[in-house]
Amino acid sequence: MGHYQHLLLIADPTLHQSPASLRAVALAEASGAALHVRAFAEPEPVVRLWEEKIDEAGYQRYMRRHRRWVAEETQRLGDLGLEATVDVLFTTHPLLDILKTVEELGPDLLIKDASLEPLLKRVFITPLDCHLLRECPVPVHLVNQVRYGLPHRVVAAVDPFDPSTQISGLNDTIIQTANALALQCDAPLHLLYAYDLSPAFNGDAPLVSGGWGMDVVEELRESLHQAFVTLAERYAIPPERRHFVPGPPVPAIGDFVEQYLADVVVMGTVHRLGIDRLIGSNTERALYSVPGSILAVR
Repeated sequence: MGHYQHLLLIADPTLHQSPASLRAVALAEASGAALHVRAFAEPEPVVRLWEEKIDEAGYQRYMRRHRRWVAEETQRLGDLGLEATVDVLFTTHPLLDILKTVEELGPDLLIKDASLEPLLKRVFITPLDCHLLRECPVPVHLVNQVRYGLPHRVVAAVDPFDPSTQISGLNDTIIQTANALALQCDAPLHLLYAYDLSPAFNGDAPLVSGGWGMDVVEELRESLHQAFVTLAERYAIPPERRHFVPGPPVPAIGDFVEQYLADVVVMGTVHRLGIDRLIGSNTERALYSVPGSILAVR
């Protein structure tokens, strides 16, 4: 993947400047990409014939606010020297219209603020961000917070364990996507593998009980480490930027991000075939628990 050519920014619903807009502008300036800004708003108020009073003034205010935002945003981006298009789409089905926009524009990257919904709400309603992670055909950059416009540290989170169940080529796609972002930001690329040995034992024989000898555990760990090293060497990742850490992926990634002040973690939305493909991937869980921002690839 070379320099970005087209970036799609999903504007904050309030039409205010946001972390995602700061990131999108910085990436467009660094790469020379065209920036397409789209706001997906609730449909304008409907005037019903049976209502006694027609709030024509409210309707006009609503429309003027969005037209003014388009004009001001177009002017602002133009003053920054960016090639940009700005538009508002009124919709009751934002996911469908976002996917349609992606199909029409063919961006290299979709950038959006992460909507951190409360847990109780997520139990009953699947957030828009999770739908985008599952269905968007291009990489999705969900921006949680921005210390800098351009990322200073980019992390590719890979999983070379058990290639027979992996989505073919996903680790390579993750690294290539992360490397493209790092190159355009002049940022170092780190490679992270948070390995968890417990799935290999299916929970049937706890290690502490002696059901599995420590030599078997160490042998498995060494095989995972060798697979990680092989992957890192294929992409010439220097040893000081290789991180082989134990623990369940999401907590381990979160700890790593905090320790190294990583700005973006690049992850795959689905890593494996079969039962591990069940809804609720590590990427979706990381969205709500890992500090910093996520760039997800399918």
